Amino acid sequence: MRRIGITVNGKKRNAFVKDNELLLDVLREKLGVKSVKAACWRGECGLCTVILNGKPAKSCLVLAVEAEDAIVLTAEGLAEDGLNEIQNAFVRHGAAQCGFCTPAFVLTCDYILHNIDVKNEKDVLELLNGLICRCGTYNQIKEAVASVINKK
Repeated sequence: MRRIGITVNGKKRNAFVKDNELLLDVLREKLGVKSVKAACWRGECGLCTVILNGKPAKSCLVLAVEAEDAIVLTAEGLAEDGLNEIQNAFVRHGAAQCGFCTPAFVLTCDYILHNIDVKNEKDVLELLNGLICRCGTYNQIKEAVASVINKK
């Protein structure tokens, strides 16, 4: 076991981790960040997505020791006071049926909308193709994304 420091949603945190422990497990089990979902543990579903040092990363594919001194943003860290623009759009358009995939979709959409020059919702949907929604709310997600893009 060794101690690592990691900044999660703007707060410096410490955790004792094993060399083979995943960032996903450390975030959920040791740091109490429950929006990061554990589903496939193979990087296929994208539900464990976080923003790691400014880029989307599947936390089930990152060793916790690799994230030492890293900056991690999760869905909990998107908005300081209330919901942000994309979170509100997801609520307005019913883009969360069971809610299990919602944090990963919201976080990734927020990243895309603020960091990539997208022209329309089709561009965003192509960038979201690594995320899976088991309930099939893809149309509502598309509507939510379109509503934010059309405001810009």
